[in-house]
Amino acid sequence: MKAKWPILDYSAYKDTAYLLHQWSQMVGKVRLRKSPWQNHSWHVALYLDAQGMTTGPIPYEGGIFEIKFDFTQHELKVRSSNGTRDRFSLGNQTVASFFEQLREKLDFIGIKVKITKTPNEIPDAIPFDQNTKRIPYLPNEAKNIWKALIQIHNVMTVFRSRFRGKNSPIHFFWGSFDLAYTRFSGATAPEFEGEVPNLAKEVMQEAYSHEVFSVGFWPGGEQFPKAVFYAYCYPNHPDFKNKKVQPEEAYWSDDLGEFILPYEAVQKAANPTKKLLDFLESTYKAATEVGSWDRNQLDCDFSSLEKKNSNITI
Repeated sequence: MKAKWPILDYSAYKDTAYLLHQWSQMVGKVRLRKSPWQNHSWHVALYLDAQGMTTGPIPYEGGIFEIKFDFTQHELKVRSSNGTRDRFSLGNQTVASFFEQLREKLDFIGIKVKITKTPNEIPDAIPFDQNTKRIPYLPNEAKNIWKALIQIHNVMTVFRSRFRGKNSPIHFFWGSFDLAYTRFSGATAPEFEGEVPNLAKEVMQEAYSHEVFSVGFWPGGEQFPKAVFYAYCYPNHPDFKNKKVQPEEAYWSDDLGEFILPYEAVQKAANPTKKLLDFLESTYKAATEVGSWDRNQLDCDFSSLEKKNSNITI
């Protein structure tokens, strides 16, 4: 049976999204502290899986461990390669209590790690251990966000398969709280000079050391209260915003400096996959035109192999 794209109403899930943003920052910071640095901070991201969202394997002194948000049981699970595991419920947790529970479970498993207590990329952030605000966690809304991410991930996987140049995994960045995917032209970029709250400029400069085209999905925030897809390029060429992109519901946001497509337009479409792919492909085409990317070297087409896939033996 074909899965439906869930309805996302920011007014319904904003509190749950706030909690998940804060909680995912703690989990992501653990991965950051225990993992070797990778280019463009790819070592910090989280990944979708069949139960929720995971760090994937993290190295530590005793082997590897993993931290997972399980949105089927609404638990946080920690397990290690030595067979030790523990978990706790996401319900009735504050940011501060989640911080304490996570620390206790890691200690129990024997993972020694210290993280900074200040959230990243959030203005006027409250330290985790001091954030005792009682905010409801709504399991159905958390599941809807996760189910939407699954659908988006699957479409992005198709889009990613059409590029042979350097490109990122499809991963979830806990700082900005978005699912993102990036392509690189191979050219270096001007040094990044922007400011991001509670994030070292050196991190952003390394992340944008080379010319990129990025797309992603953001479930919204207080300043922009709706779920959207986005597309941007760096450096942001002046002509980029003047390019014609698809579908008709897509538009350029001067405030955000990127193309925007409301999630609702995709969710309500007769063919959501096609509508989202139209946005991804048309914004990529626009970025390559203004940036003079060599698409003959970077693009690939596996369509003939896909048609023969059922007959290919490997």
